[in-house]
Amino acid sequence: MRPIGVDRCNWLFAGSDTGGETLARAMTLIESSKMNALDPQAYLADLLDRIHDHKVSQLDKLLPWNWTAAAAQDRAA
Repeated sequence: MRPIGVDRCNWLFAGSDTGGETLARAMTLIESSKMNALDPQAYLADLLDRIHDHKVSQLDKLLPWNWTAAAAQDRAA
């Protein structure tokens, strides 16, 4: 909870309301990945790489609690 409280002050300087909303979404993904014991950088890199051609009906596979680093490495190989 501390990172969210500290970042809340930083969101005031995101540039605009839209910038603050974008930053809040990014922090949600980062904190969700941390809560699921994932490396946030690896998770976000794989998520951003896969999301553009991923089927909408299978988006649940990209959620942090369903994502595994091993599956991401197998996909990259």
